[in-house]
Amino acid sequence: MFDDLPPDLDRLHTLRVWHTMWLQRIDAKIAALTRRQTEEERGRRNRPAPPEWIVELGIGERRPPLRVHAGDCHMAGKRHRPVDRDEARRLLATGLTACGHCRPDSLLGITDLSPARVLRTRWPADRSAGRCQHADGTRNGDRFRRAVRLPRPLFCLTPMPHTGPHRQRP
Repeated sequence: MFDDLPPDLDRLHTLRVWHTMWLQRIDAKIAALTRRQTEEERGRRNRPAPPEWIVELGIGERRPPLRVHAGDCHMAGKRHRPVDRDEARRLLATGLTACGHCRPDSLLGITDLSPARVLRTRWPADRSAGRCQHADGTRNGDRFRRAVRLPRPLFCLTPMPHTGPHRQRP
């Protein structure tokens, strides 16, 4: 028979005390992990439901509302407050921006929030000829485009009055 235990009684008692100490440590760890798992499960069950709609708030003393989001949108940011369905519709109807990611306006059944039709201009093949020029003499995004070095846009997004060729969006 394979016997690797010490032959004398003192060392056997020492081993027994040492293994008893380890069993107590293991039992304490098992109890702590079991307690933690039950607390996590209780927390999951008792967690309040996320709000259906939230409003992202700005910075400052008054914290003005910036954008409406669906309650589970991960693009909302840290400063937000929950709102109900009616208040979300009212905020969108008064001109507050809808999140472009979760599209709460579509989820709320709001189809058109624009106050006026937007006129767009398609750039001709010769880009310098048909550029959209506004009444004040500036062109669409020229200063910003020069600073960032972006290509010219395909459409003019400003409503009338402006000069230059344009066509109405169908």
